[in-house]
Amino acid sequence: MSFEFLLIYSVTVFVASILPGPSMLLALTHGIKYGAKRTIASALGNVSVTLLQTAISIAGLGAVLLASEGLFNIIKWTGAAYLIYMGISIWCSPNMRVPEKPNSHPAAKAPLRKMYLQGAFVTAGNPKAIVFFTAVFPQFVDHNATYIPQFSILMGTGGIIAFSCFMVYAISGQRIVALFSEATVGKYINKIIGGTFIGAGIGLAASNK
Repeated sequence: MSFEFLLIYSVTVFVASILPGPSMLLALTHGIKYGAKRTIASALGNVSVTLLQTAISIAGLGAVLLASEGLFNIIKWTGAAYLIYMGISIWCSPNMRVPEKPNSHPAAKAPLRKMYLQGAFVTAGNPKAIVFFTAVFPQFVDHNATYIPQFSILMGTGGIIAFSCFMVYAISGQRIVALFSEATVGKYINKIIGGTFIGAGIGLAASNK
């Protein structure tokens, strides 16, 4: 694989990953509530499932998913239901008091395992990622070279990009905390975040294949 091909692949995956979506919204939310450092746990959950999705694509199962509308919709609707559930939970939770430092608030003590699983579940609920990798991978594979090293490079690069994009949003969320006072944001932030998650879930459920 040439450097030029790897660069084009990296830019393609970066653009697809950095665009706002459920995973990036979760990164922003965790960055606000827990700080960027603890959000690394959520990012690892995101990356774990991203690598699994790329492996599924490489194995050819992505083509099966693309061809099976029923299976695709089951995964899509499950992911949408989870996003809506998260949104309702955040909406109904007590008003969040946004502190000057994320880790100074009791809510910042959320278990890292829970944060990891949330990052994994939100990522797993988007079957379009598998379709994306299934479409992208063949464009950057040299069929005259050994497959395993190429796939390892593509998966590793994709994982690094996914982690980096997730943390960009997490750090942005942490920075947002410093821009607002407890009085102005704490009253409405749960409604804003919860409503956005609900909207994302409805949008995913209503989207076409």
